[in-house]
Amino acid sequence: MFDQVKAVIFDMDGTLLNSMHIWRQIDEDFLASRGLLMREDLQERIEGMTMIQTAVWFKENYCLPESIEELTGIWNAMAMDAYAKTIETKPHAIEFLQMLRDRGYALAIGTSNSRPLVEASFSKNHLDQMVSVCVTCDEISRGKPAPDIYLQAARELSVAPASCLVFEDILPGIAAAQAAGMKVCAVEDAYSAAVRNRKIKEADYFIDGFDEAISILQR
Repeated sequence: MFDQVKAVIFDMDGTLLNSMHIWRQIDEDFLASRGLLMREDLQERIEGMTMIQTAVWFKENYCLPESIEELTGIWNAMAMDAYAKTIETKPHAIEFLQMLRDRGYALAIGTSNSRPLVEASFSKNHLDQMVSVCVTCDEISRGKPAPDIYLQAARELSVAPASCLVFEDILPGIAAAQAAGMKVCAVEDAYSAAVRNRKIKEADYFIDGFDEAISILQR
């Protein structure tokens, strides 16, 4: 997995953080407050999108009166308390990041989440002490499965895409990393458990947890 790798890039939600359930609840609460029902295919439709892309989709499909900026502001406010106080990193994630850093790998995060929520999570979980680069949806125009987030992270790390390994939990993220010309390891997450077999098939590698990644690195 780590052959010829100089940089390791992580998705954040569902990969480093146990946070995907927060967004389903936000969607449900937001729509319920407006008397709207959540479509059964909602999560599949918006998975991997930037927050702005998601706001555009919501506005068009639910005929919402709010502007794109108002929608993203509402969602950031709804999520802020959780990211600042309760959302935790996945087991062994910090240990794995520390081990990678100690062995000289360049480290980055490439996330479809917003900068304010990333900074809140960084403050709580001290991720800013682990990674040197973080690219959020606020810095790119196209979300996953477009490769933009991961290509930008590689540029900021000054590492060729072919020398990057990405850890991802969702199918659009796996596709984004591969489109960027990077190796990708899929990470198990309860939110995407229904597509576990597809993740195993489509990614270069698969782990059930970061303890497995630590064992591989120690070899």
